[in-house]
Amino acid sequence: MIDTHSHIYLEEFDGDRKEVIQRAKDIGVQYIILPNIDSSTLPRVHQVEKEEADYCFAAIGLHPTSVKENFKEELEVIKLELQQRKYIAIGEIGIDLYWDKKFYKEQEEAFCQQVEWAIEYELPILIHIRNSFEETISALSSYKNTKLSGIFHSFAGTIEEAEKILNFDKFKIGINGILTFKNSKLSKIIENIGLNHIVLETDAPYLAPVPFRGKRNESAYIYYICQHLANVLKKPMDEVDQQTTKNANEIFKLFCRDS
Repeated sequence: MIDTHSHIYLEEFDGDRKEVIQRAKDIGVQYIILPNIDSSTLPRVHQVEKEEADYCFAAIGLHPTSVKENFKEELEVIKLELQQRKYIAIGEIGIDLYWDKKFYKEQEEAFCQQVEWAIEYELPILIHIRNSFEETISALSSYKNTKLSGIFHSFAGTIEEAEKILNFDKFKIGINGILTFKNSKLSKIIENIGLNHIVLETDAPYLAPVPFRGKRNESAYIYYICQHLANVLKKPMDEVDQQTTKNANEIFKLFCRDS
């Protein structure tokens, strides 16, 4: 299993991060991807990647909820970082109109700029969408026939939205603990998506799956997401594990990296 989206660098894990990572290793998590939020979290991302070299991999991006008046300064940080060191992906990026629509145009500009860098540096993108599906798909449409690849993170949409995502043939759909929630409609949608389009993620410390819902999430809990997905698809868990790992590797090329 590969946790394609985990924020275990955040302060929620300062007291037991090593134990959290060890639990992930013990349960069979091969790699953890660390999407950044903004310049304030970047040192934490770097530190965890350094401490867990070849296990945790840093992505760099400006999260849409961090897009404010100073977003161009934040983008300049990303530009310099991409010139100076290697990253596994660009993310977490996207458009979020749930909390505040004030900076929508700035979010769109920041998103498109980071997409262009992803194409330039041949990196996948990790897309955050909240109350902004059509806006995000519209922003991506002009890049549809490029080499751009990535993951639509934390999918919780409709079958129609899933089909629009799959029109971008180099993208996967990120499934996390939402799938296990009692009121989630994802199970029916997942049955129609196809396992070859799905990757697993936790979004730790958020969205812990059942039986840990409401508690701090961690990368080891991806086991329960994988297990639930196997039950939904009526497939052996090993098959779901292997296919979602293969899908993640198509995006991140983790098994092809230089040692």
